[in-house]
Amino acid sequence: MADNISRSLTLTKLQRPRMWRVLLHNDDYTTQDFVVWVLETIFRKPVAEAFAIMMSVHRSGIGVAGVFTYDVAATKVKATQRIAEEHEFPLLVTMEP
Repeated sequence: MADNISRSLTLTKLQRPRMWRVLLHNDDYTTQDFVVWVLETIFRKPVAEAFAIMMSVHRSGIGVAGVFTYDVAATKVKATQRIAEEHEFPLLVTMEP
């Protein structure tokens, strides 16, 4: 009987969800202080890490704000876009797998 039960059980292998990078793009108008503030408030980065990411964006033109599941990344992108528009900054934020 136990042998029949073990044969009827199927093992489902769970896969980790695909992760998405949220990217901040440099522009000539968004202030560095605003980018640091966004990283601290929306992405929950400590001050030093937020500053380092902002400098990376400033120097190389693009930087990773964080890596999240799709839903979380999309939510953070929308929140960042909304707050940038409210403050009249053209900050571009995108996401990629």
